[in-house]
Amino acid sequence: MVEKAPKINVDKDLDDKLFSVSLLNTLPIVTKCQREYLYWDKVKYLNDKILSPKKIWSIIKLARFIHTKNVKIKEYKNKTLSVNYNINEYLQQKLHYLDFNFGAGLQKEQLLSDLDKQKYLNNAIMEESIFSSMIEGATTTRVKAKDMLRKDKKPKNKSEQMILNNYKTIQFISEHKENEVSLEKLFEIHRLVTENTLEKESIGVFRSNNEVHVMNEVTGEIVHTPPDYGKLRDLMVSFCDFFNNNSEKDFVHPIVKASILHFLIGYIHPFVDGNGRTARAIFYWYLLKNGYWLTEYMSISRIIMKTKTQYEKAYLYTEIDEMDVTYFIHYQVKVLIRAFEDLKLYVAKKKKEEKTLSKYFKLNNVNERQAQILYWIEEDEDRFFTVKEIENIYSITNQTARNDLEELVLSGFLKKIPINKKSSNYWKSDNFDKLLNN
Repeated sequence: MVEKAPKINVDKDLDDKLFSVSLLNTLPIVTKCQREYLYWDKVKYLNDKILSPKKIWSIIKLARFIHTKNVKIKEYKNKTLSVNYNINEYLQQKLHYLDFNFGAGLQKEQLLSDLDKQKYLNNAIMEESIFSSMIEGATTTRVKAKDMLRKDKKPKNKSEQMILNNYKTIQFISEHKENEVSLEKLFEIHRLVTENTLEKESIGVFRSNNEVHVMNEVTGEIVHTPPDYGKLRDLMVSFCDFFNNNSEKDFVHPIVKASILHFLIGYIHPFVDGNGRTARAIFYWYLLKNGYWLTEYMSISRIIMKTKTQYEKAYLYTEIDEMDVTYFIHYQVKVLIRAFEDLKLYVAKKKKEEKTLSKYFKLNNVNERQAQILYWIEEDEDRFFTVKEIENIYSITNQTARNDLEELVLSGFLKKIPINKKSSNYWKSDNFDKLLNN
């Protein structure tokens, strides 16, 4: 558990304190706390000649209090679940960076060509599916998981089933990203992420008891007890209303709101299992709905997996510090920035790779997909393809995928090895190198 911070009475002598806060808030050590949005467990170790850690904490808490906004989710019998947040200048800068590089209004063609878009989209969906499952304990390798998805193989265990479920969920969201969220849509998302991994009576329904707790995996300590199950329907109806409406009067920046929605699913824990996967799916959905198209091309969960401890602490900091969800918002913004920077590196790498494809285009009647297949085969002679895999990679029809491979067989670059009466694998032919170098 995270240590509870010293209690700060923000109402006592507020006018006098505001004057001192305005002066001291410019000190470098206070600036660091605000820029990184540090909690007490980090602040207490800061050394400063002028201010004690408690004084620093008092200043930043007062500064945060001044700019606090509130979000209310209705509970049972008109009670409310409230979360607070504040957008300081440092967070505003990061949000502007994401809006400018990542948000609505930008054309896809500025970063990705038509061929790139489909290729990167398929890769990103697979990466997101794999890592969102790994966060929840799925154990497999990326190579095996991608091979299963590309070749449309049946999952062999629970881990592979979780990955396939996430893959189908992301595809569902992409197809329905313009839609509003309802309880039925939430249940559908939960059904998709938990299919064949949970008892049937627990799939697509709210939990029916209070026996669900969030535990520390190492110590077994209970770190969060969700709201009473009797409040779930009212809470989640209000949650859907918050998702669907963003009025000018109560406007919340879309990335901020997506982060709050993500947090609320984790905090409310409406389902017996699959809450984390559902929360990340909702985050993904809300950003797509609000025009952040690049979300589809990035693996956000891969960054979360790498920083899982920070992810968990962002939840704990919020709950222990008077439901200040800014900790979670800061974390999610950092994740988006890292995911975007990784995508730029990936695109640059692929652009460089594409230059090497030029030699394949010199061959007669080779299209772009076939050139890529030949490149993969030359890079890894043990690799083989199936019609279904090519269909999935490029989102083309089964017949188009079959034609691509069969044409490469006719030209002598691939050999076709039947698996059964219906399916075949396509391998590097014995004449591949000779034909390529002629």
